[in-house]
Amino acid sequence: MTTAYQPPFRITSGILNAVAEISELLGFWSAGQGAASPQLRRENRIRSIQASLAIEHNSLSLQQVTAILDGKRVLGLPKEIQEVRNAFNAYEQLPHWQASSSGHLLAAHALLMHGLVDHPGQWRSGGVGIFQEQALVHVAPPASQIPRLMQALLDWLSSPDTHPLITSCVFHYELEFIHPFTDGNGRLGRLWQTLILSQWRPAMAYLPVETIIREQQQDYYRMLGAADQAADSTVFIEFMLGALAQALQTGIASSLPPNLSAENDGTMSVKPLSVPAQALLLALQQTPTLTVPELSAHIGSSERTVERHLQKLQQQGLLRRVGAKKGGYWQVLDTK
Repeated sequence: MTTAYQPPFRITSGILNAVAEISELLGFWSAGQGAASPQLRRENRIRSIQASLAIEHNSLSLQQVTAILDGKRVLGLPKEIQEVRNAFNAYEQLPHWQASSSGHLLAAHALLMHGLVDHPGQWRSGGVGIFQEQALVHVAPPASQIPRLMQALLDWLSSPDTHPLITSCVFHYELEFIHPFTDGNGRLGRLWQTLILSQWRPAMAYLPVETIIREQQQDYYRMLGAADQAADSTVFIEFMLGALAQALQTGIASSLPPNLSAENDGTMSVKPLSVPAQALLLALQQTPTLTVPELSAHIGSSERTVERHLQKLQQQGLLRRVGAKKGGYWQVLDTK
């Protein structure tokens, strides 16, 4: 009897804490994204595409990527322009793919690498080594082993016994380790992690976590290398969960006005709001007539906590009550 494959990793206290933090943040992110305009979702997707391709040395700016997808002419390398169009087409197909399907994985690679490699959507047929600054840092498994290794990994993905947040990070690492394609493994790994997360929570399809990875690109590669050395993906899981949490925090904060407070010298400084306060402002921007009990249910906090946050937001000049307690509404004040 063949034993099912189990990728090597450990569940640490840091991983558990990160999962708890992300789950809390996700409630606020989902509430905002659920009512977000198609334009905001498209902007987030474009940020994901530009950052993921920048990691692979694509030099096009966010403005250039936006222009390409708007059908405008852009001065750039044909290969880089093709990469943008391919990536957009691939991300747009996310709702139609199943993460555990080898056919869908190959189809995704075919879309991502169309016109860029000789045989897109096919497992590599030769050996491959990963170099950084002319130093060999990883030798991928032999090509003859790829079909077996990838099927075992996809079978594991179809019935994991771990949290989807952890599962998505493990799969991302394992795909990079196996390196099943001649090119495009990095961008496909990031795409497939987004797919796994979006099948758990649809709003995750529009979380531009790739921008955080781009900002921490050296750490991203360093954690991949550390996981290789340990023969265990734990450190990479911890890194990716941190990136997810940071992306959620950034997304939540960017949708709200900043919190202005007076300093001792009379000047104004910007300080971040707490997550519950941000969630309240976002909810009231969308539905100004929400009551305290409704807000309590919306953000998962007690009515007393909601009342305390509402009072503080009014004191900070970010929120105003218009009309009576019954029949009135809330006005979110733009302090930008």
